[in-house]
Amino acid sequence: MISVASETPLQDEVRGMIVQLNAFLRPQSPPEFQFQMSAEEMAFEDTTVFVAREDNARAVGMGSLKAHSKALGEVKRMFTLPEHQCKGVGSMILSKIVDEAKSRQMNELVLETGVTDAMRSAAELYKRHGFQACGPVLDYPDSGHNQFFRKKLSQ
Repeated sequence: MISVASETPLQDEVRGMIVQLNAFLRPQSPPEFQFQMSAEEMAFEDTTVFVAREDNARAVGMGSLKAHSKALGEVKRMFTLPEHQCKGVGSMILSKIVDEAKSRQMNELVLETGVTDAMRSAAELYKRHGFQACGPVLDYPDSGHNQFFRKKLSQ
């Protein structure tokens, strides 16, 4: 059984997942088109980190909601340990992020992700959760190395 809850990113298990995520992303696009957050940046007041844990309390995934305003949030740092991928962990985390954004009465969620084959499952996850492809969001450049999604949360 997997549970997902808001936790501090300033713990060894989350730091370890950040290292693994960064290593996975490094070959996906040039460094100037990678927009990573450190554990310290994820600990800022504007960011809520969700951690997925097994019954034995082992962390197996993470994702974050970064508030850009009262109305706009961004999905950041989605990652599931490789041995837990395709088991619904990412979907559980993304659902928590969407629920948190709705509870804060945000109107919209946006995100940026890569375009390589390795990122296909991430894009499919976002689409399954109602995110739609769109043009560049926030201050991200439209480089050809990334794609953008948005989800309206209210009318």
